[in-house]
Amino acid sequence: MDGFITVETGRRRTLKAPIGCVGVGLHSGHRATVTLRPASAGTGIVFRRIDLGGIEIPALFDRVGDTRLCTALGDGAARVSTIEHVMAALAGCGIDDAIVDVDGPEVPIMDGSAAPFVFLIDCAGIATTAAPRATIEVLSPIRVEDASGAFAELLPAREAAFDAELEIDFPNTAIGRQAVTMRITERSFRDGLADARTFTLAEDIARLRAAGLAQGGSLDNAVVVDGPLVLNPGGLRRSDEFVRHKMLDVVGDLALAGAPLRARFRGSRSGHALNNRLLRALFADASAWRFAGLPVFAEGVSASPMRAAAAPAIA
Repeated sequence: MDGFITVETGRRRTLKAPIGCVGVGLHSGHRATVTLRPASAGTGIVFRRIDLGGIEIPALFDRVGDTRLCTALGDGAARVSTIEHVMAALAGCGIDDAIVDVDGPEVPIMDGSAAPFVFLIDCAGIATTAAPRATIEVLSPIRVEDASGAFAELLPAREAAFDAELEIDFPNTAIGRQAVTMRITERSFRDGLADARTFTLAEDIARLRAAGLAQGGSLDNAVVVDGPLVLNPGGLRRSDEFVRHKMLDVVGDLALAGAPLRARFRGSRSGHALNNRLLRALFADASAWRFAGLPVFAEGVSASPMRAAAAPAIA
């Protein structure tokens, strides 16, 4: 086993150089540019709207303003949506500090997975700093669920790792019931999750577009399922691509904790809304978590307000 991504070096990591790409926004359908930039140790991940004079939005769970079919930070004009795939790539590659510049309200969807962002990170290179990396240790079970019985929970971990299990169920479709259990490490993320694409049901497309969503969606950036059929000419990248993409979303959404989690995650039909509710429930209970190691914050950067009553850090 290659070790948990949060404790491989014990030091914070950032990018060696800026790098960017151009694509289309999944929901807006507009041209979108994203640039990943190095940041000082302790900055965390910060999204910056360069078209709005450089307004900055920290990538933290309490800055999430919308979870309909994506995770969006901020609100009103100062908003950045569809952040979950780039967040998953940064977390999966062990990047603690980075500035993510966008020139509009949405991160480009690329091919619908995190793989293009992992490619950008690899091209830019990864720099290890002298600053220590802290993790967030879950001390007691936290669970949220919705009216349908879907749930997400965090449990204390037996080891210094992030283990996750997730199941989904789309009856009477090519998706069906799928489940995946894995320890999330840099290697397992790259090999098992990064290339899993987002998906939708053909019957939902007209409704989504009527609501102003999925304007940029196509077979180039999403898997489309029509009953028992997968409509993409190339088919699936793996038989359980659907649940693996949902696990990718879990990684991206839980990266909004602001530091890697030492925990076990369990979910059934969990999506962006439940993932965010789970973090809000965790940090609302100061007895349910603590920092393992001393958190480092760059000058001018403050912790999430929901984390102000933090439990004492431990060595």
